[in-house]
Amino acid sequence: MLSINALSFAPAVKDWLANSRHPRILHVFDQACNLINERREVLSIVTPQIGNGPFNLVIEGDILFSEHLHVESTISLPHTQLYLGDLAIMTADAKLWNPRPNWERLHAKKDQILPQLMSLRAPLWAKLSPHESVIALSLVNADISTAKTLTSQLAGLGQGLTPAGDDFLMGAIYATWILHSLEVADARANEVANVGAPLTTSLSGAWLRAAGKGEAGVLWHGFFDALISDNVIAIQAALESLLAIGQTSGADALTGFTTSIISFAQRGSNLCHS
Repeated sequence: MLSINALSFAPAVKDWLANSRHPRILHVFDQACNLINERREVLSIVTPQIGNGPFNLVIEGDILFSEHLHVESTISLPHTQLYLGDLAIMTADAKLWNPRPNWERLHAKKDQILPQLMSLRAPLWAKLSPHESVIALSLVNADISTAKTLTSQLAGLGQGLTPAGDDFLMGAIYATWILHSLEVADARANEVANVGAPLTTSLSGAWLRAAGKGEAGVLWHGFFDALISDNVIAIQAALESLLAIGQTSGADALTGFTTSIISFAQRGSNLCHS
């Protein structure tokens, strides 16, 4: 049995560990292992290279999960420990990580974010489908009924564990948190996430639900901080880190995020009314 210390986790992980009774392994990769419980809630055990996320448990070291685990490996959850195949993960000293960016601050600085994105968009964003364009406009311009209808058509669209349609939706939801007050953003984000999450993979649905609650991964935190820093080098570095996520996941999410904010600005909406 190999003993490993957990470094950090999000609040959802603490609840998952305390309340799961019949978990199983969903996926095993080199730097991550995804578990799912009887309520279809996902827990991702990851190395520091991946880092913190809304449902991530970050462990120390550079272990390769694929060398130790498979989808049939046993799981047990004694107090402050997680036994996973031949791995014993100690969680007692792990630090709690807050997955919510400071949306209040970002909303207050939205006029600073807009020109940053306007200067970045040209070389980055692929041509959008009609559904994506309309969803972006619907989310940021209060047409939640249209956004929900089109979300049901876009969710799950594409290949992989997080299809491109879901990644776009996640980015658009993040934009909603910045463009609107917390009360307005909370209502819109949750409605879209609740429509899309049941229509896609378990992992992608977990990301959509987290976005609906205003939660994001550590790389998005870094990107948001960079956007309000006026540091061009920091913005570029954070952008490149996001673009490196998956084959196209980071780019698809950034497209949803940027398109939504730029669409809002180009329609001449008065952001101060949100």
